Amino acid sequence: MNIKQHIITACNAYAEIFNFACGKGVEEFHLMIHASNHELTFGGQLKAIAHLYEDICKNELPTDACPVFKRYFVSDAANQTSDICTYEASNDSHSVSIVQQPPLDGTKIALWCYLQTKITTKKNNSGLYESKHGSYKHFWNASAHIDADSSENQTRLLLDEYVRQLDSEGCNLAENCVRTWFFVNDIDNNYAGVVKGRNEVFDTQGLTKDTHFIASTGIGGRHSEHQTSVLLDNYAISGIRPEQIKHLYAASHLNRTSEYGVRFERGTCVDYGDRRHVFISGTASIDNKGNIMYPGDIVRQTYRMWENVEALLTEAECTFEHVAQIIVYLRDTGDYSIVRKLFTERFPKKPVVIVWAPVCRPGWLIEMECMGIVPANNSYEPL
Repeated sequence: MNIKQHIITACNAYAEIFNFACGKGVEEFHLMIHASNHELTFGGQLKAIAHLYEDICKNELPTDACPVFKRYFVSDAANQTSDICTYEASNDSHSVSIVQQPPLDGTKIALWCYLQTKITTKKNNSGLYESKHGSYKHFWNASAHIDADSSENQTRLLLDEYVRQLDSEGCNLAENCVRTWFFVNDIDNNYAGVVKGRNEVFDTQGLTKDTHFIASTGIGGRHSEHQTSVLLDNYAISGIRPEQIKHLYAASHLNRTSEYGVRFERGTCVDYGDRRHVFISGTASIDNKGNIMYPGDIVRQTYRMWENVEALLTEAECTFEHVAQIIVYLRDTGDYSIVRKLFTERFPKKPVVIVWAPVCRPGWLIEMECMGIVPANNSYEPL
């Protein structure tokens, strides 16, 4: 097993790279690419990120490394989405998410990209993007949105459509979906509708407090179209057995989300023969009674958030060493400099992006999510 982390710099951009290699199985890479010249136009910053991405793929990664998912964090989706779509127009093999969550380093764009080797990729008739290795099929979907008159109805219709997409792939929401992201425009007013719409669909899919939910992030973010209240990204796996999926609770630090009316798991891990994937949901400064810890104190909230994430990782037999990427969400842009300093000191080479995105409860000043990859020796088919 080999984990590597390093940073590559170019003229107007830089990238943090995480690499996981494990024997003869799939090799995995997470890239977080940032623009570094604030004076460039959006087009110039996109070009700098695209050039560095292409250079990394050509010179730093194995020739068979393929992207399975990309997310662009942008400062003005209404004016910037078309340029990204033009750049990605030739892509028909991986899902592309675009969300207005401005990078807080003062630039207009950042990119998270997840790549794997030894896979085949394609877009299926269902609309889901498939990456395949062995008997496993991984389905990614991004920036799904739908016209409806409220965040509740948009959420319900989005999930209903996703259920239909999964069904066409021989999958279902409860057994195959392991991760969702809900990006909510004007989250302080629209999040309650997202919760209600999700709960209604989960009731029809057997997702209850007595069964399980799905690891998820519900966070501020918007689409290029102003009438869109909710964007949905999601990830599911076909070929997985129920015993390969474990949900994470960290009951010493966190409570069940159903105790305050929402439905998502704090974290989920998936076991393969040679590794474990760990998905940590959006996690904030909270205790195991659901109370906000350290109101108004960004430093103490950051430390408590790390403590909560570490408790979830420990339950998955994982540490921050195995974390492949981190997304940090801040409610107040004025907190950026201190949070950037804290993360740089603790995670100097880790792929990290810090964006402006209000958390679903106003008292939470900061939230983070992450993915981890841990070597394992299980009886299942390797990835």
